[in-house]
Amino acid sequence: MAPRARCRGITLVELIVTIVVIAAAVSAVLAVLSVTAARSADDLVQTQAVMVAQSYLNEILQKPFGVDCAAACARSAMDEAGDYNGLVNVGAQDQTGAPVAGLATYTVQVSVSNSALGAPAVPPAQSELVTVRVTPPNGAPVILSGYRTSYP
Repeated sequence: MAPRARCRGITLVELIVTIVVIAAAVSAVLAVLSVTAARSADDLVQTQAVMVAQSYLNEILQKPFGVDCAAACARSAMDEAGDYNGLVNVGAQDQTGAPVAGLATYTVQVSVSNSALGAPAVPPAQSELVTVRVTPPNGAPVILSGYRTSYP
């Protein structure tokens, strides 16, 4: 009589333990992916807010020093940096005042004030601090500032 060959395989208990371990690992990976996906949308919103603020700040800092616009001046008529003081746009706009598609929920506020730059180097009368505040839909504001000076 030949010796019995030993059967190889896994038991039902081993199979169930393996399934439970794999299910736990997959659940952990999916939880991490879910949190990452939720935060990536916030990152996009913040990046857009920074880009809007940078665009406004660049536009303003390219204008010459001074103020000559009346208080209710249209954005297209703002030709000096100080003209932008008090500008509030609900919804980002381009330089002509036309709304930018997809950015209607962003609020842009601009303040321009005389401020000394590296006192005593540039006195307040010859220096303007431009501050642009952009509030995106998630409510976390982005604030960028820059100086515009009067060249001698």
